[in-house]
Amino acid sequence: MSFKVAIVGRPNVGKSTLFNRLVGRKLALVDDTPGVTRDRREGEAQLGDLSFTVVDTAGLEEGTGDSLEARMRRQTDLAIAEADVCLLLIDARAGVTPLDSRFAQILRKSPTPVILAANKCEGGAGQAGRMEAYELGLGAPLPLSAEHGEGLGDLYDALAEYANSLAGNDAEQALEDALAEEESVEGFDPDAPYEPDLEAPLRIAIVGRPNVGKSTLVNQLLGEDRMLTGPEAGITRDSIGIEWEWRGRRVKLWDTAGMRRRARVIEKLEKLSVADTLRAVRFAEVVVVLLDATQPFERQDLHIADLVEQEGRGLLIAVNKWDKVENPQEVLRMLKEELERLLPQVRGVPIVQFSALTGKGTDRLMPAIERIHTLWNARVPTAKLNRWLTEAVSRHQPPAAKGRPVNLKYMSQVKSRPPTFAVFSSRADDVPTSYRRYLVNALRETFELPGVPIRLFMRKGKNPYAGKKKRA
Repeated sequence: MSFKVAIVGRPNVGKSTLFNRLVGRKLALVDDTPGVTRDRREGEAQLGDLSFTVVDTAGLEEGTGDSLEARMRRQTDLAIAEADVCLLLIDARAGVTPLDSRFAQILRKSPTPVILAANKCEGGAGQAGRMEAYELGLGAPLPLSAEHGEGLGDLYDALAEYANSLAGNDAEQALEDALAEEESVEGFDPDAPYEPDLEAPLRIAIVGRPNVGKSTLVNQLLGEDRMLTGPEAGITRDSIGIEWEWRGRRVKLWDTAGMRRRARVIEKLEKLSVADTLRAVRFAEVVVVLLDATQPFERQDLHIADLVEQEGRGLLIAVNKWDKVENPQEVLRMLKEELERLLPQVRGVPIVQFSALTGKGTDRLMPAIERIHTLWNARVPTAKLNRWLTEAVSRHQPPAAKGRPVNLKYMSQVKSRPPTFAVFSSRADDVPTSYRRYLVNALRETFELPGVPIRLFMRKGKNPYAGKKKRA
């Protein structure tokens, strides 16, 4: 069992930069703007032979009441309470500020052990500030440079002392978990029935426009205030991955930043947030596109759903704030009609409506996601596919090309996740896009694959006479 380290400190001292350095990837957004990080982000870190969970937190700020700063502070307090070790980071070049002293005093009263580190010490520029840090009463400050990777040896020595007194870490189990998440299509057998791998986590991303209730929904599913929420639009900036368990099944749940129309995304920080959301979509298996029932189906919603289909992920439409709808039956009918008309590429995508704030109807979301995940892994036996192909061609022949008929010989499923099929023909290049679309729609209807992207490729069979000389 690994231990947990929470990186805390005032805004803009380099917490996210150190977090990225420890996990070995740019998971957390980094910018010169103070207060970029607002939610807790966890990652698996490796430092030498030490494996541990590291938590990036919002900058410690004074806040009162229900202000955004106060809500951010409460999230950081929870991270401190859950951690085995706290790493208090200061900016050595700026020296010790009153805010550093204030929070050092708070951490001294906490039962969680504290390691003090002075960041931005590269080139000796922060030596004076590092010496000032002794006055915080938390022991000798470690000199670090998160940006350049300096001082990590001293950090290793400090963490190793706590690792020895805690339960230790299990690197082999972490490796097994990482391997379980890898996808592979080698040895794919379409005739073998799909059996879900209950050891691998079900990866879900919740995406949508700003302020539709994504973080509120995540908190409702988890049963705790894990994500920072509020009436302000754009509170979430990072895509936060959360480990969860639903009915005994492991789940990796991503809360993402709201995606506005590209023309409105001007600031660098928002561009980074949108790029982070796109990465979460690519890592997910099922993507929940969350709509606001009071403002359903804006152009951006359709753009997001189309993006999910292009990435080949299972798609589910969720409608939040359903308790504010006056005529629910009429609105639901309108939503289904709009979906059929505007998203024909994922015809039949299911809709789940609920109120994330009150929790009413949210119990229907996870069963619907599990059904979509099963369909996303669907396998159709080759014999059944070819019987279907014969019937589909008899109902509607492919158009002739240059006066010659186009014969579709046979087809097979080459992979799942999403279902991908290959149709073989000696004149594969002459099959028009409209006919391929007809085959995809017929596949979806016959084998009941609503809301799942379907890939169909035309393949040219080998000519057995190619390369042979003509007889005289």
